[in-house]
Amino acid sequence: MTTIGVLGLQGAFREHIRSVEATGSKAIVVKRKEQLEEIDGLIIPGGESTTIRRLIDRYEFLEPIRQFGESGKPIFGTCAGLILLASEIDGSYDVHLGVMDIKVRRNAFGRQRESFEASLDIEGVADDFNAVFIRAPYIEGVGGNTKVLARYDGHIVAAQQDQYLACSFHPELTDDHRLTEHFVKMVEETNKTLAL
Repeated sequence: MTTIGVLGLQGAFREHIRSVEATGSKAIVVKRKEQLEEIDGLIIPGGESTTIRRLIDRYEFLEPIRQFGESGKPIFGTCAGLILLASEIDGSYDVHLGVMDIKVRRNAFGRQRESFEASLDIEGVADDFNAVFIRAPYIEGVGGNTKVLARYDGHIVAAQQDQYLACSFHPELTDDHRLTEHFVKMVEETNKTLAL
């Protein structure tokens, strides 16, 4: 059975566990870098990107997560997780994992009180997907190998590049598990390829 890990340092990791389990897959909370060896795909949840980065550094996760992705195993970043994956952050010289060819703008849709929900069409994944935006970033630009999956108000809010998937919103906060299911399928396909 496919095992999806959810980075459990900060943020909405329990909700991601629930969403993965709703697809019929096994999910575990990842709190130690050694656990990366037990999983087939990794979700980096929303939360506060600088806090998550501080904890990633404290528990020596940065290089192991980068290597996990570079080995071909899928990583899905939501909200703060999107910022952690990005190769460029607007107004900042410091990137985190830097594995996905995207430029992001933090808190682009406003602060906590400007949180909102919107219906999105996510290409190849879901029509009329109820997306929850909380202090959300958006993607300002993508590289040539990165496919735009969804836009809101003209801004890119979901994208995929090879084994990396990222979105500005919180798919785990609704009962619509289609985006999580898309990630699980990415992981299953990768498992088949890596097994060859």
